[in-house]
Amino acid sequence: MKEREAYKGVDYFRVFAAILVIAVHTSPLASYNETADFILTRIIARIAVPFFFMTSGFFLFSGYGYSEKLKRFISKTAYLYALSIAVYIPVNIYSGYFAADYLLPKIIKDIVFDGTLYHLWYFPAAIMGAFISWCLIKKFGYKPAIGIAAILYVIGLFGDSYYGIAEQFPVLKSFYSNIFQICDYTRNGIFFAPVFFVLGGLTAKKAKSGSPVIPLALFIFSFFLLFAEGLILRWPGIQRHDSIYIMLIPCMYCLFSWLLCFNGTIKFPMRTVSSVIYIIHPLMIIVIRMLAKISGLQLYLIDNSLIHYLAVLCSSMAAAVLFAVLKEHFNAKRRSKLSTAPKDRAWLEINLNNLKHNAAALQEAAPDKCELMAVVKAEAYGHGGAAVSECLNSIGVNAFAVATIEEGIYLRKRGISGDILIMGYTHPSRAKELRKYRLAQTVVDYDHALHLNEMGRGIKVHIKVDTGMHRLGICAKDLSQIEQVFRMKHLNVTGVYTHLCVSDSRTEDDAAFTQKQIGIFYELLEELKRQNITLPKIHVQSSYGLLNYPSLQCDYIRAGISLYGTLSRLHDETDLQLALLPVLSLKSRIALIRDIETGECVGYDRAFVSDRKTRVAVLPVGYADGIPRSLSCGGGNVIIKGKLAPVIGRICMDQLMVDVTDIPDASADDIATLIGKDRECEIQIADFAENANSITNEVLSRMGRRLIGVYY
Repeated sequence: MKEREAYKGVDYFRVFAAILVIAVHTSPLASYNETADFILTRIIARIAVPFFFMTSGFFLFSGYGYSEKLKRFISKTAYLYALSIAVYIPVNIYSGYFAADYLLPKIIKDIVFDGTLYHLWYFPAAIMGAFISWCLIKKFGYKPAIGIAAILYVIGLFGDSYYGIAEQFPVLKSFYSNIFQICDYTRNGIFFAPVFFVLGGLTAKKAKSGSPVIPLALFIFSFFLLFAEGLILRWPGIQRHDSIYIMLIPCMYCLFSWLLCFNGTIKFPMRTVSSVIYIIHPLMIIVIRMLAKISGLQLYLIDNSLIHYLAVLCSSMAAAVLFAVLKEHFNAKRRSKLSTAPKDRAWLEINLNNLKHNAAALQEAAPDKCELMAVVKAEAYGHGGAAVSECLNSIGVNAFAVATIEEGIYLRKRGISGDILIMGYTHPSRAKELRKYRLAQTVVDYDHALHLNEMGRGIKVHIKVDTGMHRLGICAKDLSQIEQVFRMKHLNVTGVYTHLCVSDSRTEDDAAFTQKQIGIFYELLEELKRQNITLPKIHVQSSYGLLNYPSLQCDYIRAGISLYGTLSRLHDETDLQLALLPVLSLKSRIALIRDIETGECVGYDRAFVSDRKTRVAVLPVGYADGIPRSLSCGGGNVIIKGKLAPVIGRICMDQLMVDVTDIPDASADDIATLIGKDRECEIQIADFAENANSITNEVLSRMGRRLIGVYY
């Protein structure tokens, strides 16, 4: 199994929660003690489903790209729901489900609220709860959202565990009677689920890993109160159902906070196992009952509730593990196909997990409500524009920046969703393509805006404001021109931005210049508001803008070089230090090794003359692959078998030579690492660029199209 970074505590508890769900539906202690079974199944096990909701909310509302995550969550959950409905159709037929009166209204009600089999209510509840929570958070923010969700929860509370109180009041009794005409329980996606989704998002927003002692103590205390609440409500018999308790909310928050303290790698797909257990266990109940009748073991497998529970648990677990292993096997084969690109000459290795890590770190560092705009121009700085964008899209990144219209069209054709901003110039004659591919075009000056508007296509634009770089953009002093662009009939202004030209420098003069640029830009925004112009999305910070000026209030951060795990220069220092991970490695193979005598030369211009007997390794990679020629003659090194080998002679278009005299076990076909790590030796891209008298941005973006990308 492939190891993966995980919230280990959360992932392991997924399986435990699924085991608790089986207990709810099999009553393990019913044969022994009714009260003990109530405690297990109606109090302890009631944390299972809220935990699943919180887990979904935690991942759904963490980071960025809530809308895209919501779409994927609803799509995936709806697919599992439809699959589960199909699986259990034979069971429904056997139970006489389809012989019921008023079948169509019943089916609609069950699909929307109650589930077509008793445990399937979770899926519509999850879909509805996620959507309601998303609407609340998007519209009001977290604090009002948790308040509104709590009100819905209270309404559900009095239709569930506290129904005996509500039915004492005619108005409330009538109110709940009408609700129960629509859905059988208030334990559903409207009243029950939203508070836990929002709570999961709130936990993701505020909880930090640390000592588990305090959250564990708080969980034990709140669970004790939940335990007491469940028993107190049981004796007078006021519960209509027993899923919704007051203390369930603080109990779940403390439990989740405690589980988040345990992070690390995990080797087994616990998420898949827990999902399969949840879906399949009613089928296993039927199978166990059938086997018991066939074998004559009803006394043990059915009448003994604990043995029955263990049999269902073991069979469900076995089926889930088998499914997970098979799924992982097929996924491994698929990954193997992706990672078996030709490695016979030279190739790039792109670590998509590190890319995701960097995206999350940058988003975490950004101010609230500020989203990541991934800069993927120049083939995502040489990393592969489509592959990088697809990866980022999959984790919820919903905004991208490119340099040319061709780059934007290419990403759209590869299925990239969200906003794509063209930061460079596009001729107005291509306005039709801008609209067709839903691309936002940067207005590079006022005349550009006029010509785009004349095309009459209703295209999206971002206004670039020149605050001192004097490259592209309408000068900030030309307020009237910027106002006119906002009012142009055929332009939809969806953004306004500027670029900080020395935000990478921390010298006093450069910092003062950057502050001046920032001041000019925000003064312009205030003036636009005074002119009754509703401001669109604004963005100022690129990578260094975020790292040196992290508190600026914007809608986007344009992360370029930092997204790929490096800074532009080796010795750059920034105010904000992030644990970014390198994404790209560059490797080649030794084509051949030849021995030369003292005084013999290697390569063009006889630039290298040996002063000893030398073993020369030839690598089939050169400046046509983006290797700077300035690394010739000892300017650079490669790593072979964990040791540095200096470049000798001139780097050629398609080959370069290195000295492997001090690596006697080097041989043809060995891998040479030009950028990356081999054993304890590492050449970072910043080192590589520094030795080439360049910056990482330039070096990466010049990695030629001849290099194959291997993604893992």
